[in-house]
Amino acid sequence: MATKVVMEALSPTMEEGQLVKWLKQEGDSVTAGDILAEVETDKAVMELAARGDGVLRAIVAPEGTTVEVGNLVAVIGTADEDISAVTTSAPAKASTGEQPSRSLATVASGPQALTADESPGVAGGEIKTSPLARRMARERGIDLASVRGTGPGGRIIKRDLDHISTTPTISPLAPRGVEYEDVPLTQIRKTIARRLAESIGPVPHFFLTTEVDMERVAEARTALNGLDEGPRISFNDIILKVVAAALVQHGDCNAWWQGDHIRYFSDVHLSVAVAVEDGLITPVVRHANRKSLREVAFEIRDLAERARERRLKPEEYTGGTFSVSNLGMYDIDQFTGVINPPEAGLIAVGSITKKPIVDNDEVVVRRRMRITMSCDHRVIDGATGARFLQTTRRMLENPLAIIW
Repeated sequence: MATKVVMEALSPTMEEGQLVKWLKQEGDSVTAGDILAEVETDKAVMELAARGDGVLRAIVAPEGTTVEVGNLVAVIGTADEDISAVTTSAPAKASTGEQPSRSLATVASGPQALTADESPGVAGGEIKTSPLARRMARERGIDLASVRGTGPGGRIIKRDLDHISTTPTISPLAPRGVEYEDVPLTQIRKTIARRLAESIGPVPHFFLTTEVDMERVAEARTALNGLDEGPRISFNDIILKVVAAALVQHGDCNAWWQGDHIRYFSDVHLSVAVAVEDGLITPVVRHANRKSLREVAFEIRDLAERARERRLKPEEYTGGTFSVSNLGMYDIDQFTGVINPPEAGLIAVGSITKKPIVDNDEVVVRRRMRITMSCDHRVIDGATGARFLQTTRRMLENPLAIIW
């Protein structure tokens, strides 16, 4: 009996997936558990496994196709089995990557061809590339064999293609100039759009900002990084550890809004915003309150690296109880973040800058940092958030407090 291969929900929030690459082809023998294809979900590139034995008789959804969860993508059966009844039931609404995924609108109509001024690279063997880079190359007409990848393991990623010129070659008689271009949403960008709409609309946000003296944190970081063992400690590592410690003291901020009740957590599972090629993902440092500073530093580096490679497992980016987003490395002085439901709070971290302040009636220069807390007013009241922010500031200004 034929086995239907359907688009599975490979992550908790997945509603559709894009077939990035088929690892098995029609006519190949397969065994239950074999990896059939790579699928780009809303968070990562995941593997679609066979659920039966036999021969891959038909691929219904070619590479580049976006398919809703539960819809047919392929059929497994015996070599001589009639599968026509199964394949004819496949939905026809899936959009295929064979159609142009970008549309260029010109001032006036006219034939155009994209040509690439390609950078030298190394060809040969299987070309490792991210789904976004593969799509960019296809849309721009770039030969990936001529591009040198700078991602992990020589993988070609978006930044490797950004510098490659794709100037349109236009007939001398045709009008020049591209007025705009339409870029279809990737799976991760669709999810970001949906999640933000779910948050900023229904969730009643309010914001609290405070400024922190970071001189002692800077001194502690220098001392820790002078040791011979362990990872180099960043300011963000210390901030994460302090936020986790402060949440233990203010459990009313370490909570989920659940519609008809509020769920308060005894342990802190920190969601940490990480920028990836085409958006944002929040890997979770679980039990951050129980881990040492060095353990937090090790774990967030590993999670961030695998997030950028789209290799996180669903359990590694879900289940957070509170979020931290840091844009200080981009010289952003202050910003407000959007809460990630069902979490009730988020800390937005700005840059550390030297500022003149008055200390004991004297003007001195100190390193200062602004942090802004986003609060879900259904869970966290103004005074509740303010007390948590006071504790966070006090611990940062006296970093030895996190070892008590």
